Amino acid sequence: MDVSFERTGERGYATVVTLPGRAPRRMDPAPGYDEDIPHDLVHYMVEAELGLAHAVYGRALAGGGSFRETVEAPGDRRRRARAQRRLNRREAALRRGHHADMATSEHFASICDIAWRRRAGARPPEGAERRHIPEEDIAKIGRVLDRLDAAAPLWRAVPVGGSLTFTWPRTTANPPR
Repeated sequence: MDVSFERTGERGYATVVTLPGRAPRRMDPAPGYDEDIPHDLVHYMVEAELGLAHAVYGRALAGGGSFRETVEAPGDRRRRARAQRRLNRREAALRRGHHADMATSEHFASICDIAWRRRAGARPPEGAERRHIPEEDIAKIGRVLDRLDAAAPLWRAVPVGGSLTFTWPRTTANPPR
């Protein structure tokens, strides 16, 4: 599955997932735009680096997630509505079965986002408090921060209308097409 982070405007982005043989699905607008590193890209790096197969991107690979189909069938709203209901049911089933990976992704994405911004000299989000990091998490966080260090300049270089694409679960960006 390809995962693209597409800069849609000066202060906006979309996350697009494309499975082989299927129409792309997208979240547009995606949450947490940032010129240095957007929220969904932080989640991607956390999940790929830590092997979280049942969080945002693992669910997307399994046909779930909050991504919407991008193919429009003119005049066929019923078909699109049925397809979206099917996706919603699949996501609900995936959510019931795999709470731990999603909670882990949220936990590490929050910590890594703040830690990376402090390390990079960027301003952390308002209200970001310092947290005690358990000893067993320090190495994991360090690995994710290294991935964010590599991804941030690539994201900054993406022009409006361009995208940064990864093949799940690789953490190295694909060459631009």
